[in-house]
Amino acid sequence: MSAKWRVLVPLAAALALVAADTPTPDSLFKHAIELQQSGDYLGAITIYKDILKLRPQVTDARINLGVSLAHLGRYADAISEYQRALATDPKNPNALLDLALAYYKTDRLALAIPPLTALHALQPANAQALQLLADSELRQGNNKAVIELLEPHKAQAAANLAIAYMLGTALIRDKQPDEGQKLVELILRNGDSAEARLMIGTAKLTASDFSGALPDLQKAVELNPELPDVHGYYAAALMSTGDRGGASKEFLEEIKRNPNSYEAQLQLGAMLREDQEYDAATAHLAKALEARPGDAATRYQMALLLMSQQQVEGARRELESIIAKTPNFVEAHVSLATAYYKLKRREDGDRERALILKMNAATQAKQPGVVQPK
Repeated sequence: MSAKWRVLVPLAAALALVAADTPTPDSLFKHAIELQQSGDYLGAITIYKDILKLRPQVTDARINLGVSLAHLGRYADAISEYQRALATDPKNPNALLDLALAYYKTDRLALAIPPLTALHALQPANAQALQLLADSELRQGNNKAVIELLEPHKAQAAANLAIAYMLGTALIRDKQPDEGQKLVELILRNGDSAEARLMIGTAKLTASDFSGALPDLQKAVELNPELPDVHGYYAAALMSTGDRGGASKEFLEEIKRNPNSYEAQLQLGAMLREDQEYDAATAHLAKALEARPGDAATRYQMALLLMSQQQVEGARRELESIIAKTPNFVEAHVSLATAYYKLKRREDGDRERALILKMNAATQAKQPGVVQPK
């Protein structure tokens, strides 16, 4: 054998050995899962990224990469990976659930709802998806959506107090206290609880029994200060009974636990505006708008904030925009008339004033006992 072949044969054998020892994407994937399950998320992330360089369309690797990133608190990066997975496989249930959980855990409930809705449509029997969706809708104030979701599962309420609590709370907030009370009683059979007290207090608030709601909501806070929304509803009762300082404190407590609490951010922002603490008011109102983009009530408070700071032209533009989308918003018309008068636009102000009088007359005519002219 020539010297040439004596060199080439060992070289070929060496190359064959290297090829045999080179990890395949499948073996890499298995190793990454082992690292992930053992808690070595950084190691798993490195390998998942290597796999995706070789095979960018491997959805499971991308989802697992997102899960590992989320375990390290890197939710923005995790969300990006889940979204890329869904771009490849739009109906992947794991990607939908993990994306929703990333939003849910970072209190971006409005963004958690679409993937949860899609997952619930794909897997109606998925109890985790149902309860996460119902809870997200409830905490966003979408009571009718919660009722629609959970009414078909009402028979499970006795065994599943989470369903009893969410459905009962939604019914009470939707001004169906009698139906909600039945579910309160189910919870009370298991002893006094923050959940039951919150539901009872909410029912009394809905019925405008503010002083009656106060002790129940105070007890709910004492029993479980971490219960979602409990500080917000207690604050509402305090504010309605004249304890403005107590209400402000409780709204802050709610915000500490849920920075995206729309109601707490809005109400505290409005209170701070009235106290002429404009920078703090702006920050809270901006958070309320993050929770509910385009919300007319929050935008109205922003317009009032501009007025308070003598930025009348900016307030006028915002109020006109609000009215264009919500033409029956009487308070916005009142403030717009004020802005017009401050801007020396008397004709526009008079037009708004006439419109306000017409709207108020129409409202009064609908009140019980009002005799309509023939």
